[in-house]
Amino acid sequence: MRTAAAILTQTGKPLEIVELEIPKLCQGQVLIKVKYSGICGTQIMEINGLKGEDKWLPHCLGHEAVGEVVECGPSVTKVTVGDRVVLSWLKGSGIDASGTKYQWGTREVNAGPVTTFQQISVISENRLSKIQTGKFSPIQVFLGCAALTGMGAVKHVLRASSGDSLIIFGAGGVGLSALMMARDIGLKPIIMVDTSSERLGWAAKLGATILVNPKVESLSSVLNSHSIISVDHVVDATGSGLVIENMLDYVKSKSGQSVVISNIPDGQNIKISPSHFNMGKSILGTWGGNSNPDFDIDIYDKIINKNASILSELTKSKYQLKEINQAIRDMALRTVPRPIIAME
Repeated sequence: MRTAAAILTQTGKPLEIVELEIPKLCQGQVLIKVKYSGICGTQIMEINGLKGEDKWLPHCLGHEAVGEVVECGPSVTKVTVGDRVVLSWLKGSGIDASGTKYQWGTREVNAGPVTTFQQISVISENRLSKIQTGKFSPIQVFLGCAALTGMGAVKHVLRASSGDSLIIFGAGGVGLSALMMARDIGLKPIIMVDTSSERLGWAAKLGATILVNPKVESLSSVLNSHSIISVDHVVDATGSGLVIENMLDYVKSKSGQSVVISNIPDGQNIKISPSHFNMGKSILGTWGGNSNPDFDIDIYDKIINKNASILSELTKSKYQLKEINQAIRDMALRTVPRPIIAME
């Protein structure tokens, strides 16, 4: 069996669309027919060589998708043929199977335990979670990465409570997911900061109460105009070292918390004044929002469904696999809200 796939052969170059030979499934592996795949900013950094030396070229890419189980390898018990599933880079229950080597002519192509820029993919059992509601929808792609990371950051890392105040830097998929969770919990105000007026418009539709475009006005002046001195929590989803360096300026002394979700280029460092820590402020990290796919995906799916009409508009830009390089360019340039690769 063969599959079309978009693979990285050289950093800084467009992906190549090739035909790969699918190997026999090993223990704990599952064959998935991918329906929709998302594109995460992490993949764009990887393609551009911003995550450091890439020792696995050529290799497959992608870590957030929805699809259908078409075959189960030995010892797989979590899913069965015909199940609709979310594909995610976060580990859940099940066998932690090794990566895969596909054949491309005379060359081998590496793949980790989950890759999604292809029509058919070999996935580790523990990177799959069943979808319990409805039929396939592009908005379910959020469940593979953005929702797990953004919603989890608010729910599990910050442990935010109703009535807490929040600033979110970055209104991409992860930032908007953090916003949806914050609104569901009952945080107020929810302040969204982004340099894109279009993205701020989406944030408003999803429940942000104060919008700030730093190209137009400073965050500090907006906070002052609303008599806000500081907030309980800050989320960074920008990938900007400057934002991370300054995010503690906005949280409360003695109790304020911030969480860094985004990735900044390999080798780039940040400076933070120790005085923030002397004032009892905290800066936290997270691994995928500290989410557990086995428990959290159903919760996050319900929140996504509450916002289905808005998210459907957000994900209406769909591309075929052969158009994936254009989708990547459009996402990097922020000309589309959230590109979706439709495999059929």
